Amino acid sequence: MTLADTDVEAPNAHLFLAPSQPAARPCEVPVPHLFAGTCSGCGACQTACAFNAILTLKDRVMVLPELCHGCGACVLVCEEQALGEKPRPIGTISTARSPSVPRDRMTLVWGTLDVGEARAVPLVEEVLRGADAIDHPIQIVDAPPGTACTAVAAVDGADLVLLVTEPTPFGLHDLELAVEMCRALRLPVAAVINRADLGDRRVHALLEREGIPLLAEMPFSTELAQTYAAGLLAGPRVPALRRALDRIAWAVIERAD
Repeated sequence: MTLADTDVEAPNAHLFLAPSQPAARPCEVPVPHLFAGTCSGCGACQTACAFNAILTLKDRVMVLPELCHGCGACVLVCEEQALGEKPRPIGTISTARSPSVPRDRMTLVWGTLDVGEARAVPLVEEVLRGADAIDHPIQIVDAPPGTACTAVAAVDGADLVLLVTEPTPFGLHDLELAVEMCRALRLPVAAVINRADLGDRRVHALLEREGIPLLAEMPFSTELAQTYAAGLLAGPRVPALRRALDRIAWAVIERAD
């Protein structure tokens, strides 16, 4: 099994699974590079850039690498061939085996975005490519929260998206957005309700209305919160969570069959 942690702005799966000696490599994106003395200042590159990453000044071209999306349009339209591309690191990809899982059956892949980087999607995509390269029959993707571009990149193409929510106004609001995202991507969806003994029944009503199967409900647990805060795996230590995880696993297996 492969676990890909694509929450690259705050990866934490490795903190619980305690991998030993991870192999790390940089994740790089192409950005335009101006060759000295070759630019005529025509401004074609600035016009072609949809992200305002290039400014044509009187005597030079200024490249803003943080805004660049690496599309290469500026290089294509430069008639003087004054622009090329060079790699720019935006984070790291780490891969390791987890000794926390019996018989060395889990490989963990995660990304860590460099501080100050605005674009996380290329790193998310690289984490998924790294997980695909391992070629395990089961792949679990820990997606970032919300419905931003990073979340879309993480779940796109999934066999099943498992949405974890809670019966509160905030939980309901975020669940509605997540369901809308998955519907737009035409992805199958199931749900788990955490802290199910708090709040009201509006989340349940939404799931019923949308025809989304509810695989498990977890009551509020001080023991679970304390275990999580200590950085320990809660499944083996909290029986209620273990039972919920078993129900989720069997439901996913049945859907796969």
